[in-house]
Order: sequence, then structure tokens, then C-alpha cells
Amino acid sequence: MSLDWISTADRLKSLPPYVFARLDELKANARAEGVDLIDLGMGNPDGATPDPVIDAAIRALQDVKNHGYPPFEGTPNFRASITNWYERQYNVVLDPNGEALPLLGSKEGLTHLALAYINPGDLILVPSPAYPPHFRGPLIAGAEIYPMMLSAQNDWLIDLGAIPDEVADRAKIMYFNYPSNPTTATAPREFFEDVVKFAKKHEILLVHDQAYAELAFDGYKPTSLLEIPGAKDIGVEFHTLSKTYNMAGWRVGFVVGNRHVIQGLRTLKTNLDYGLFSAIQCAAETALQLPDRYVEEVRERYRSRRDFLIQGLGELGWTIPQPKATMYLWIPCSVGMDSTTFALSVLQKTGIVVTPGNAFGAGGEGYVRISLIADHNRMSEALNRLKNAGIRYDSPIVC
Repeated sequence: MSLDWISTADRLKSLPPYVFARLDELKANARAEGVDLIDLGMGNPDGATPDPVIDAAIRALQDVKNHGYPPFEGTPNFRASITNWYERQYNVVLDPNGEALPLLGSKEGLTHLALAYINPGDLILVPSPAYPPHFRGPLIAGAEIYPMMLSAQNDWLIDLGAIPDEVADRAKIMYFNYPSNPTTATAPREFFEDVVKFAKKHEILLVHDQAYAELAFDGYKPTSLLEIPGAKDIGVEFHTLSKTYNMAGWRVGFVVGNRHVIQGLRTLKTNLDYGLFSAIQCAAETALQLPDRYVEEVRERYRSRRDFLIQGLGELGWTIPQPKATMYLWIPCSVGMDSTTFALSVLQKTGIVVTPGNAFGAGGEGYVRISLIADHNRMSEALNRLKNAGIRYDSPIVC
């Protein structure tokens, strides 16, 4: 029976076109034709979850006490492990009984925060380009988005001075993310101090996504928003175990910071889900207590791939600044090409998948994101394919 007479809700119609859909179609077609795809599109870590984390999950699965509904606010042990980890990492003291909340991955939490705090018509500040949930979550909630356009000339940092006072006074929430997905940009402590002053002046809730803070290289240590005096009065910070501990499929993250904001998110979640499976919380608790060498191995893997790919792309005409953090490269398209055309052409001509920058908003046009999720052999193969196909930065692709 046809259901043509049933339309989707307006909140879905407000979402911009999903650029990944066309890529997924072409990827499926290529695989069906036997093409050996090198998929550097999605930020999906290729490493294994650490053995101690897996062992902890197995033990927790065998404990019948973990088979029922978990507490809505997460287990006390996991919340304590979150706040202890924050104190070790950033010297930030948090109350596990109100200033930390486990999530079904940070993506879920970021979107649900929008539903908890945004009314239709509220003005929300979002960088462009940005991780899609930073603007898609508010759009689902009916927000009016004010894009804070980023540029290479300003090192992909938000220019607070470019935001008109009338916009800032209307704004309810600012989403931002350093180290940044997709741009790989990092922000100095002074930037965070300025953001906190700006938010207090204009009474804006700060939502900082800290997903890549542990994937930092060459001695660089990213700043946590909550390190800044007064930040907890007007902000929360989201984190995930997906990248740091190779736990993307486990769907575990958390939010920390202002207890009033966290309580609002918790209230929404009690009406939508039953929280994170207790066995996974036991595994995540173990992850946050691992010795530093586990994270150092992950950092070294991505640093090595970063250097290898930057050198190889340099031989093809690209000059790419060395990112201080994240698991990505953010590179300009070949001269004269938009990001969708470039990404689709690369896929069709080489079997290499990259993400077009416009998937991250209008500010990402002209760039593509490459995920460092393949070993040196596969990246060497990718570079050879680009070379053989004549794909260079300074030479447009002939379609």
C-alpha cells in the first residue's frame, strides 16, 4: 500500500541535502563492479579497541547485575571515572553527581542538547564549516542558524569581532570545536578566554565539542573550555571515546560542565532512552583508566600517517600545513573545482573516497577532508593512483 499521503515533518524538510548520499551510491556501485575502494571519507578509526577494555566488557557481560536497565544518569563508577580523568588531563575538578553525564556517543548528546534547549526561531551560532550535528541538531529543533564563516586566512578560528552585536544579543547557544573537525584547526588558550568573555557579555550558552583533544601531536596540548575560569558558569563540553580509544562502534561518550544544562539534557534523555548499557560503561571506565601508552600509540599512528600523506601530496602540488591534532587532513580541491565535483571525480577515476567540504556547510566549499584511517601501504597505493590519474592541486581534473 502506498503512503504517498503521509509527509515527513517540517523539521526533516529543513535539513540541507545530505552530500554523503551520492557518495554512498557511487561507493556501492563501485564495489558491485569489483573496484578496490580506498575509503578515506568517514572518520572511522581502523585500530582495535584495547584488550583491557574488551576484557572488562566480557567480564561485565557475564555479570547478571548489568543485564537490567542502567541508571538514567549513568553508573556512579563511570561518572567518577569521567571526572577523575578530567582532573588528570586538565586539572579541572567536577562533581560526578551532577556535572557529568554519559551519552550514547557525543553525536547523540549534541543533537539532544539542541532539542532540550532550542525553541523554534532561536538564533544559534555555528561555525561554517562544522561537524554536521553542530548545525543539523539545531535545525531539527527549529533554530535559525547564524553561520560564523571560517577561513584559512584566519587559521580557521572563529572571528568573534565579526559577529554583529544585534546577532550576539539574540543568540542563545554557540557550538564550536577545537581541535576542529573538519579543518584540523587548533585554538590557543587566549581564544577560549575571549569566547568565555563574549558568551558572558551576551548571555550565550557555550557548547564545545572536544572529540579530538587526545589526538594531538608534537607535544601540543589542546585546551579544555572548562580550564578557563568562569567557563562552567555558561558552558558544557562534549567528549567521546570513539577516536581516542578506538571505540567508535561502542557508542559511548559524555558531557561535562554546567550542572543546570546537564540536568536539562538528562531530563530529555529520560523520555527518549534508558541510557548506556551498563556493560559498556564498565568497559569505558576501564578505557579512561588505561596507562598513557595506549593513547600514545594511537597518536603516533596518526602522526606518522599525517607526515606520510602530507609529503606524498606535496609531490602532487599540494602545500598542506601540518595539523597539530585530529585524524584528518583538510586540503583544497584541484584548481577550479568545487568540492563535490572534485570528490566524485577522484572516486570515479581512482577508487579513493574523500569527503567534500560542503558536507560541513557552505564554509567548507573548495576543500575536501581526508581521514587518516589507512596504513602506509594503502596510503601509498592511494598516492600512486592519484599520480597515475593525473590528479594534482595545480591541475584541474578532466572529467
